[in-house]
Amino acid sequence: MTEDVVEHRTLIVSGTGIAGLTAAIYAARSNNDPLVFEGDEPGGQLTLTTDVANYPGFPEGISGPDLINNMKEQAKQFGAEIDHGIVGNVDDSGRPFRVELSNGDVYTCDAFIAASGASARTLGIPGEDELMGYGVSTCATCDGAFFRDEDMLVVGGGDAAMEEATFLTKFADTVYIAHRREEFRAEDYWIDRVRENVESGDIEIMRNTELLEIHGSAEDGVDHVTLARNDAGHPKDNLDDPGTETFDFDVGAVFLAIGHTPNTEYLEGTGVRLDDAGYIGTKGGVGSDETATGVDGLYGAGDVVDYHYQQAVTAAGMGCKAAIDADEYLEGLPEAKAGTEAAAEADD
Repeated sequence: MTEDVVEHRTLIVSGTGIAGLTAAIYAARSNNDPLVFEGDEPGGQLTLTTDVANYPGFPEGISGPDLINNMKEQAKQFGAEIDHGIVGNVDDSGRPFRVELSNGDVYTCDAFIAASGASARTLGIPGEDELMGYGVSTCATCDGAFFRDEDMLVVGGGDAAMEEATFLTKFADTVYIAHRREEFRAEDYWIDRVRENVESGDIEIMRNTELLEIHGSAEDGVDHVTLARNDAGHPKDNLDDPGTETFDFDVGAVFLAIGHTPNTEYLEGTGVRLDDAGYIGTKGGVGSDETATGVDGLYGAGDVVDYHYQQAVTAAGMGCKAAIDADEYLEGLPEAKAGTEAAAEADD
């Protein structure tokens, strides 16, 4: 049935982060009439970064929101349409794809690019939201250099926390790792790297310790934090325990490294292969169609695929690839071939 379909589009892109907007720019330049839905985090994680200093072409740096807004205008300039909307479900059982938004609106499309990003997990504690981008960060490689010679706190106990803490030793006076348990979940490789830095005095480990509150202001950044410690672990669950110690601790930056959640719920039930964490499996490798999923005409780009690098520049590259892959797929559709033949006949 088509009477409930708002509109049919050649290509729909889910997400307006770096990957989605780059895909939109390339798709629009290829005359694929992309419709881009912003999702519930317009602009993606980059909008939480006050100063992007490592994106090529901006020697003086650029704010995350400004970079996103510039890319939106660039995509629109080439003909992309950007609309509010959260993709709630994709039906790949037939063609065209049937894309349902969270508000119930239904669109159809010939090709679809999933570039809806991954949301960094946060703690939901006081001061976290207010100081995000002002001393609180979820990306050490993005923001670590801004807090040179400060004491820094990394929260987490997995590979990401160990890697970020190790990276931050380049800039910090001392890096403190707060982990709510005694044992780390990280691989031995990263634990060994951290131990080397502990021995050199660059890292200090605060086991069985949890972050309760972050203090500071947008003007002056992070001033100090409130922590809780209990030798049995998980002190936040045992604040009334006499063995739980609550104390203030001076640091100039807080890095949350407790993982990311890819925004791919809308692909559950499709033929797209998702790993246990929800990241999209793509063809990869060398050559064309690297961003292809297990579903013809459906592509993945950015942090929904990349659980390792998670950088703006790598997301842009993947968005470019997805748009090119989608364009090659669309050119091979019978409708496209018929249109090309009709145009050729008209020219004769």
